[in-house]
Amino acid sequence: MKGVLLVNLGSPDSPDPKDVKKYLGEFLMDERVIDVPLWARTLLVKGIILNTRPKASAAAYKKIWWEEGSPLIVLSERLQNKVQQQVDFPVSLAMRYGSMTIKKGLQELVDKGVDEVFLIPLYPQFAMATTETILVLAEEIRKAHFPELTITDLPAFYKEPDYIEVLSNAISNHLKDKKYDHLLFSYHGVPERHIRKSDITKSHCQIDGLCCKTPSQAHEFCYRHQCLEVTRLVAEKLQLKEGSFSTSFQSRLGFDPWLQPYTDRTIERLGKEGIKNMAIVTPAFVSDCLETLEEIAMEGEEIFHEMGGQEFTTVPCLNDDDAWVALLAKWIKQWANAETVTA
Repeated sequence: MKGVLLVNLGSPDSPDPKDVKKYLGEFLMDERVIDVPLWARTLLVKGIILNTRPKASAAAYKKIWWEEGSPLIVLSERLQNKVQQQVDFPVSLAMRYGSMTIKKGLQELVDKGVDEVFLIPLYPQFAMATTETILVLAEEIRKAHFPELTITDLPAFYKEPDYIEVLSNAISNHLKDKKYDHLLFSYHGVPERHIRKSDITKSHCQIDGLCCKTPSQAHEFCYRHQCLEVTRLVAEKLQLKEGSFSTSFQSRLGFDPWLQPYTDRTIERLGKEGIKNMAIVTPAFVSDCLETLEEIAMEGEEIFHEMGGQEFTTVPCLNDDDAWVALLAKWIKQWANAETVTA
């Protein structure tokens, strides 16, 4: 029997500092998130970050927390329920971090008689700290607890034409009555070393102005290329004029070089350059979360206004958009029918 497991990032159980500390500990101790030797990661995370950051992060979570719970969890559950209505076999939901574990998600499917799982990481682009850590952990859990299962995963779908159309339409629909002079595509940032580590050619990724535009096998796992490609394809679909849009990366941590340009500095620059009305979209996520709702929609807007900007419009993630639900259902049905999933 077939079944589907949707996997998203995760969330603390509550915005209480204790729950936030527990969540951050699991997240930041992941060797694919902070990819330094265990001793250094332990010193950084348990010795410094977890003694300083949980209180501030908890305050940020409280700003965006819904009555129903964590926005990311609530939105992911809505997506799961809608997808379930369009397919004929079980659809479960899990998170990479937090109490809604991948093991629980797989157990739920096994309890319903599932022995073939279609695993869908809810990230359009491949990255060590998102897709890869989900796939690696899922395989470890399968081997240890569910050896009878077979798991097939959905590859990165960042350039799949149907996805680009769904994303473009969602952006266009949200902005049709809004006034904006510049559209910023802001993606979650990663350290530059993650890009080089994911380079299967071991030589192509130079993180310059050329490597992401030069065809290469490395692009299959290059997060930077895949982000830039989403921007290019959506801009082409929406017929955006050159200079009216740009790409940036948010949420850096520590002192190592991360992908640039940085979103906060880009927003600041646009304001200084006289842009009065801007819109921002976050296509590294399919569900709104702390990053999109607080860092971008609140902190980003504050920076823009401080720089003289006026209208700051945040485009929601796809969340449980009906067209997005239909596309996921289409991919699931293709897999169930042993067809090649177009992503």
